[in-house]
Amino acid sequence: MGSYSLGIEFGSTRIKAVLVDDNLAVVATGSSTWENQLVDGQWSYALEAVWTGLREAYAQLAAQAERVLGAPLATFSSIGISGMMHGYLAFGADDELLVPFRTWRNTTTGQASAELTDQLQFTIPQRWSVAHLYQAVLNGEPHVPQIAFLTTLAGYVHWQLTGEKVLGVGDASGMFPIDGHRWDPTRLATTQHLLDAHQAGIDLASILPDVRDAGEIAGSLTAEGARLLDPSGTLAPGIPFCPPEGDAGTGMVATNAVAPRTGNISAGTSIFAMVVLEHDLAHLHPEIDLVATPAGDPVAMVHCNNGASEIDAWAQVFGQFAARAGCELDNARLFGTLFDAALEGAADGGGLLAYNYLAGEPITGLAEGRPLIVRTPASRLTLPNLMRTLIMSSFGTLSLGMRILDGEGVGIDSMFAHGGIFATPGVAQSLMAAALGTSISVGQTAAEGGAWGMAVLAAYAGDQRGLSLADYLAQVVFASADIATLAPDPAAVEGYGRFLAAYEAGLAIQRTAVEAC
Repeated sequence: MGSYSLGIEFGSTRIKAVLVDDNLAVVATGSSTWENQLVDGQWSYALEAVWTGLREAYAQLAAQAERVLGAPLATFSSIGISGMMHGYLAFGADDELLVPFRTWRNTTTGQASAELTDQLQFTIPQRWSVAHLYQAVLNGEPHVPQIAFLTTLAGYVHWQLTGEKVLGVGDASGMFPIDGHRWDPTRLATTQHLLDAHQAGIDLASILPDVRDAGEIAGSLTAEGARLLDPSGTLAPGIPFCPPEGDAGTGMVATNAVAPRTGNISAGTSIFAMVVLEHDLAHLHPEIDLVATPAGDPVAMVHCNNGASEIDAWAQVFGQFAARAGCELDNARLFGTLFDAALEGAADGGGLLAYNYLAGEPITGLAEGRPLIVRTPASRLTLPNLMRTLIMSSFGTLSLGMRILDGEGVGIDSMFAHGGIFATPGVAQSLMAAALGTSISVGQTAAEGGAWGMAVLAAYAGDQRGLSLADYLAQVVFASADIATLAPDPAAVEGYGRFLAAYEAGLAIQRTAVEAC
């Protein structure tokens, strides 16, 4: 099994494991579902759920791999862990979790975000780890002086499996600003001054993980880690790990978008676009994150808290109706039927409006979300129009953010997309092309998403050819990849423009809904 690499990604609703061979082809997969919960007003996941879900996903993968390969999984060449970026996992000197995990989805750090952005002259969004930390300081939370280690979800799992407190540079860039391939020393000093002014009692540099680049070895599976991952005892310790990464970084890898002037879109519970920059942005924009690829190159990120969850909710309603009517549909047929209907809808959605705001959305200035379907008496409520509107609405906030990059003159030669929303060929892809006014490419691994990208990073860490990450992806991984590219249809672009104008104007309805209920 020495030529196989394992990638594991902790997404918002699913933990997925993917095993690839030395050609980076998928050999076996496993998954487990989980849901965040509101704990004391904060979106959170229990750490017990991390390990329950991880073991379930790995057990499924191991069983499938044994059927395919004819032997149990005892070892393989490399492992990589990925997870939702940002958030707040604070541990004390005895490695105890000090407060429940606070995820990227929380919009409770507005004061900290604004102050840090002003003082650092660098956009610090509410979901970033340092914003959570500084807000806890501003709130006078008693756990702050006890913090000995602060990390992300991927960093936590990697630490437990290897004993190493490290992060890949891409994931690190969503905790605190990065200067090349390290924490920005000038901004570290400025932030430390702010913490000291509030008598926080912590040394920021000492509680952050070490930063590693893609291609490095960042520890190996310990005996304790092997038991955490595979309680059956079949998996042997000693397997090398690549640096843990965030879901943004694995999305870039999964779509071959790590070189300048390339971009990618990851669509799931949240939706975000990443564009690798040729030069710094001329202005500071609160709506735009400046992060890094797993190789440390600068990236502009448009991150929207709300993605495809509302589409899934409506699909389940239609699935329940079908079941009551005596027609059981599996997810592939259910979503395929609904998505195909969207292509028959009016280009502007027939006058319908939808808002997918399950959570707050900083880009549009909303601290909370209220999912809505809105229509006028003159609108045309049909299944095709409803589905087209739901899909277009999942891209609405992203479109508003991408307009800022257009205004900065950011060049994009290619834009790739991945995530389960693209599993039905040609539907979300064509509507995304209309939303952004540019060609969108989708690869055969689009639905596998970040877990496959993490497996590729794991394989890259063991590669002996000395290639840069961009060259490795271009020459090894994607050299003969099956890529489908769709150019924007002019009529769809014009229709989406009308929809977006109504969507932007209708945000007043969303704000009123938040105030009213």
